[in-house]
Amino acid sequence: MIDNRLQVIGKRMRELRTDRGLSQAELGKKLSVSQDTVSLWEKSKSVPPADIIILLAQIFDVSCDYLLGVSDY
Repeated sequence: MIDNRLQVIGKRMRELRTDRGLSQAELGKKLSVSQDTVSLWEKSKSVPPADIIILLAQIFDVSCDYLLGVSDY
């Protein structure tokens, strides 16, 4: 189940980022991380820490539950 959640976070991050026309580098700047870090998260090679998930939810105006795959809304 954890592997599935990891994939959901990466997929939803990528979808939200591209829907808003942001590059990985631009999102990285907003999060104070590198483009490589954003890439690892989107490829489900790594999981963003809780503070970054909260910041992503604020940037994309979605809930943390949505990003984590707990909710589809």
